[in-house]
Amino acid sequence: MGNCQAAEVAAAVVQHPGGRVERLYWSAPAAEVMRANPGHYVALVTLRVAEERQDAGARRTVRLTRVKLLKPKETLLLGHVYRLITANEVTKAVQARKEEKLRKARQQLQQLESSTRQSKLRPAADGDDDDDDDEASLDESLDQLARQDGGDGHRSSGARHRQWRPSLHSIDEAAS
Repeated sequence: MGNCQAAEVAAAVVQHPGGRVERLYWSAPAAEVMRANPGHYVALVTLRVAEERQDAGARRTVRLTRVKLLKPKETLLLGHVYRLITANEVTKAVQARKEEKLRKARQQLQQLESSTRQSKLRPAADGDDDDDDDEASLDESLDQLARQDGGDGHRSSGARHRQWRPSLHSIDEAAS
């Protein structure tokens, strides 16, 4: 009896960039919070704890904070922690993510190129001169075809799909 009340009322916690904490005791759309704080986005903060193994079997716990931007239509739920992030920070994070993807793609491309170079060097080291001569003659014939087609080997799309036109010659009519 008498213990039916919660010790702390459930609230959505919004952390401001300056360190101020705002508690919302009702569900509110993210657009409302963004309107009250122009130039800021609302992000859901989730804490993830992961264990990593180090040398000699020692385990270390790593705390990762993940931030997910909310759309203006989404509602802030009670019991969750949200953070206001400036538009500048969002653009920096998006740019960093793009650069990371580009860096990974370049790294994979370099690995692919190095593996193809190594595979091309292996048959040459075996002493198969006939294969090299065949490849050289094939390359030469392809280069020759490219030169005949107009240099770069690519035709314009308009040249491929030309409509047939009859050649018309004028006919002299006999005067009667």
